Amino acid sequence: MNVVDSSGWLEYLDGGKNADFFAPAIHDSDHLIVPTICIYEVFKRVLTQRSEQDALRAVGVMSSGTVIDLDRQLAMNAAQISLESKLAMADSMILATAQAHKATLWTQDEHFNGLAGVKHIKKEKPVDTP
Repeated sequence: MNVVDSSGWLEYLDGGKNADFFAPAIHDSDHLIVPTICIYEVFKRVLTQRSEQDALRAVGVMSSGTVIDLDRQLAMNAAQISLESKLAMADSMILATAQAHKATLWTQDEHFNGLAGVKHIKKEKPVDTP
């Protein structure tokens, strides 16, 4: 099973330099878990930067996997992860969801680097143009 965090979804949807890293997990929709917090974060970012139509299209792509709602147990697990790993709320919810489903977490978010069960790639900085 696989979970792609919000940074990975945005990279993939934008066709960024690391998009190919996330593609195998995203294309294997039978083994893809999508935390609802990722839908929130991606929808909000795309809505802010582009349009509602683009944001809805992004959610449609994300919905090809199994969407997992935050429930009481996941929330409590996320709180424990947040305290132990010093992760922010959304990040701890994403990691808790991955752990609950014995999934690999795919990310380019540096906060996850080095944690068990995580496939991390360094985020490429865009090249400044004059």
